Amino acid sequence: MLERDVEKHLVKRVKAAGGIAYKFTSPGRRSVPDRLVLMPPDLLSERPVQRAIFVELKAPGKAATPAQLREHERLRDLGFRVEVIDTKEGVDAFMRTL
Repeated sequence: MLERDVEKHLVKRVKAAGGIAYKFTSPGRRSVPDRLVLMPPDLLSERPVQRAIFVELKAPGKAATPAQLREHERLRDLGFRVEVIDTKEGVDAFMRTL
């Protein structure tokens, strides 16, 4: 399985759940996560909040590079959730957290 297979699965699952998985690039900024997942607020919650999660996709068994990890930490320091996913099962587990 290739990274693009995991990515396609993520896009399909997010769309089916009513969200958007934008391909994320940042000109002039290397090592940013691959996708920005935007999910609608949970309207059943007492305090509905919108959700924006950065997702780094990898081929099975592959890890994020040191530069990617530094970028992930920058985003987390700003209060954003960042996930690294390397399998379709990982995508499914991620979707259950939403």
